[in-house]
Amino acid sequence: MTVEQTEKQVVRALAALAHPVRLQVFRALVVSGPAGLTPGVMHEGLGIPATTLSFHLKELAAAGLVST
Repeated sequence: MTVEQTEKQVVRALAALAHPVRLQVFRALVVSGPAGLTPGVMHEGLGIPATTLSFHLKELAAAGLVST
């Protein structure tokens, strides 16, 4: 990966984390560790509507911060 590609990836990741809900979801996933969390557990634990959670998970995945 070139320096330019790396910089673009970092900017995408930071932009994704700049949203409070996405940051909350990302933090929950980091704390959970490698086992991760299911969307249902995140929905219940964070109190985020399922459709909203789905949207934000998609954005985190697009930024390369989470995987399915």
